[in-house]
Amino acid sequence: MSNLLSLTTFLPILGVLLLLFIPKDSKGVLRGVAFAVTLVTFIVSLPILTGFQTNAEFQFVENVPWIAAGPFVMRYNIGLDGISLWLVILTTFIMPIAMLSTWTAVEEKVKEYMICLLLLETGMLGAFISLDLFLFYIFWEVMLIPMYFIIGIWGGKNKIYAAVKFFIFTMVGSLLMLVALIFLYLKGTAAGITDFSLLHFFDLRLDLATQIWLFLAFALAFAIKVPMFPFHTWLPDAHTEAPTAGSVILAAILLKMGTYGYVRFAIPLFPDAAHKFAPLIATLSVIGIIYAALVAMVQEDVKKLVAYSSVAHLGFVMLGVFAFNVNGITGGMLQMINHGISTGALFLIVGFIYERRHTRLITDFGGLSKQMPIFATVFMIVTLSSIGLPGTNGFVGEFLVLIGAFEGELRWWTVVASSGVILSAVYMLWMFQRVMFGELDNPKNQVLKDLNAREITIMVPLIALIFIMGVYPNPFIEKMEPAIKKLVAQTKPANMAAQLPAVPGLPAGHPMIAPEQTPSAVQAVPEVVPAAAVNPHEAK
Repeated sequence: MSNLLSLTTFLPILGVLLLLFIPKDSKGVLRGVAFAVTLVTFIVSLPILTGFQTNAEFQFVENVPWIAAGPFVMRYNIGLDGISLWLVILTTFIMPIAMLSTWTAVEEKVKEYMICLLLLETGMLGAFISLDLFLFYIFWEVMLIPMYFIIGIWGGKNKIYAAVKFFIFTMVGSLLMLVALIFLYLKGTAAGITDFSLLHFFDLRLDLATQIWLFLAFALAFAIKVPMFPFHTWLPDAHTEAPTAGSVILAAILLKMGTYGYVRFAIPLFPDAAHKFAPLIATLSVIGIIYAALVAMVQEDVKKLVAYSSVAHLGFVMLGVFAFNVNGITGGMLQMINHGISTGALFLIVGFIYERRHTRLITDFGGLSKQMPIFATVFMIVTLSSIGLPGTNGFVGEFLVLIGAFEGELRWWTVVASSGVILSAVYMLWMFQRVMFGELDNPKNQVLKDLNAREITIMVPLIALIFIMGVYPNPFIEKMEPAIKKLVAQTKPANMAAQLPAVPGLPAGHPMIAPEQTPSAVQAVPEVVPAAAVNPHEAK
């Protein structure tokens, strides 16, 4: 089906139109319709997964003119490869779970809340599949508005502060990216590029000074969204104040926009600048891993502790991505998916207990395993996944990241980052011990009910994935690896890219390689090529 990506992306918008005709007092109907729409969206996305060919090319591509003004053409250009495939599936998988988690948590303005969640899903899916830079920017901005309202209207007592802080941080990064997009387009027009197609800009070889400024603009926008240290301060507030579904979506999907932005846009568009700034970004990533772990240890609020754990986990993702090798980037991409599952599950667990006790303070609990054995079992599995226990999904991604970073030029960074693995076990297990074990001496805890059927239904698919990805991650890796190998070859520094032979279908000397080639094959290329094979842009 040629328009399968569009159908998946815009089905939630059809759901919004349906919700507009349902009375706001019919809360059960509103919840049911919204859940059904997200479930259908997930089902519709499954043929994308089953029909995906394991190669490095973009698939399910749709490319039609959208806005034309003279020589300028803005195109509706979408598609996905192995890098974006699992993020699309993760989005459609998490959204029905997030919808179910709101069944009893939100009672005010239910209609508006469901509309915001559906709009958010379309924005996230659109960003992951956009192959046009301006189209990506539009979807990037579409995500901002509904999340702002979700935090600002349905959040906790400090919701306005958290929502405004989230909005300001994200908007500053967005404006920088917009300026960089316009400047990049102007550079492209000088080379005969008349649209914002990502694939066309891959052919544009910019000088190092230009790459540096453009990379900085993109990198700052994405660093805020990750978030990287020291741009992370909005995240604990947003997580703490957001309703459960908002926290789940923010952790599982929205934060991946930043790391995905580096892999899809910032690094391949500006490879020389990316290599130049790799030590700085690796340093900030390692600082974020250690700093977030230390701060998490002293948190009294369970939700804020999990929020800081996200900063640490995504620091590992960034370290792997900037290793610039297959193991590192594969580990980083896998860790994005793992973090979405494990941390999303942690926020669900926090939401379950908050609905019962209306507190998240660790000191208010203790001995819950005696009163809530099913809850304790689920909590234990997810906690072990979060700290990367072998056999769970969290182990594979972190291991590949550390291997890749050590293989590259980030060995000392890797040694320091490894301590973050130990620290994560310390703060997560200590929190689990204080909440689950000890004396059940609080009268309010003695009457708590265990997980109900709805909550168990929510957690079962997440726990299944924790073990499936931990025991047999190959199906996930195999889908993404060809695209990652292509990215590694594409992001060779300019002096190495000039040594590449011509590839059929691409300009001679172009830094991309054919899907069947591997980085080892590239290294075997003779060091000298005829002058005629050099890209004219590089010759300048």
